[in-house]
Amino acid sequence: MSSRNVCVLGLGYVGLPLACAAAGAGHTVVGYDPDVARVRGLREGRSPVEDVEDRLLEKVLAGGRVRFTHDVADLQGCDTFVICVPTPLTEKTPDLTMVDAAVEVVATALRPGGMVVLESTTYPGTTEDRVAPKIAELTGLTAPDDYHLVFSPERIDPGNPIYQLSNTPRVVGGLGRRAGDAAEAFYASFIDHVHRVSGPREAEMAKLLENTYRHVNIALVNEMAIFCEELGINLWESIGAASTKPFGFAAFSPGPGVGGHCIPVDPSYLSWRVRRLGYPFRFVELAGEINDRMPSYVAARVADLLNDVQKSVNGARILVLGVAYKRDIGDMRESPAPVLIRKLEGRGAQVRWHDPHVSGPIADTAAVAVAGELTAEELAAADLVLVHTDHSAYDPQLVVRHARRVFDTRNMTAGLTAQHLFRL
Repeated sequence: MSSRNVCVLGLGYVGLPLACAAAGAGHTVVGYDPDVARVRGLREGRSPVEDVEDRLLEKVLAGGRVRFTHDVADLQGCDTFVICVPTPLTEKTPDLTMVDAAVEVVATALRPGGMVVLESTTYPGTTEDRVAPKIAELTGLTAPDDYHLVFSPERIDPGNPIYQLSNTPRVVGGLGRRAGDAAEAFYASFIDHVHRVSGPREAEMAKLLENTYRHVNIALVNEMAIFCEELGINLWESIGAASTKPFGFAAFSPGPGVGGHCIPVDPSYLSWRVRRLGYPFRFVELAGEINDRMPSYVAARVADLLNDVQKSVNGARILVLGVAYKRDIGDMRESPAPVLIRKLEGRGAQVRWHDPHVSGPIADTAAVAVAGELTAEELAAADLVLVHTDHSAYDPQLVVRHARRVFDTRNMTAGLTAQHLFRL
């Protein structure tokens, strides 16, 4: 395809890799973000996300096909606009404030024949019922007659060493055939496989289906973890056994809660939309209740494990290993760790935490960060070591050897046995 003049709005975990990939494919890219400090850092070759290393950013900048700006005037001349802004929940209600703001920015530069792609996760109908009318109001342009309107959900999995932007299949749903053709050609220039669906609503639902599936199944194993403890069953061993079945089973693991930019948020978008039809979405709502209560359950288990050795959680020193929401990244979005730490502190515990990928204080807690390498002395000083995130930097044998008591919520210590080692 011919080179496009692309504007990527939002330069975080989704937008920045996209901007770099599009530039690498020969497109001319303007990366827009209203955060002046972020733009300044990007211009200097400092990446704010782990999936784009500074050296890659420097290489892309040196190629001259990408530039970063916080000035709306710099978007003039762009023919493709990709919206990659956050869509958080506010009191369980979708907050599309940033999408609306991005659309207003797009409207200043959109011309007939251009293309607008929404990648931000949202409820079905957003592209056609919210984005399109707003563009029409601001510009007088209507889709599909005057420009191409598309929904193409991001599928970024931060820290995944195997599946990245280029080799993760891309779903596109255009409003009309020509919009689908244009979007397919654009994404196929830097993504190996593009899967077309009939329209934006099907693409919006595909994204929510993916993450609702994960949300519900994580809730299933979390609830099983609770009653397997009561029944004296090693759930991790049972999951391993079930995983030997070559068909009909996909393994999910329990944990101290769910985190990240998708799993805790996306199913609530779908549930919110379904409730507006007058139906309860019981699977999603029940899964949310189960996953949300896991930090409380873990805190209660910690108290029980200390009580078993005549130690009160009140005044006990707890060392939390890992506070990011997943392994080997520093992403704290929706991590259950702050909630868990507040639960422990509410019981009177003195909490310290260590994470090789995270720096800075944890909001609304008195927890003390342990700087530098995790030492045997730090482990031995804790009344209980709680494994929250199983970073590969942690040596399970070191943890089990020196800790007085270990509660492993991630099965980081798989294969090890000790009287003072306990698992979720």
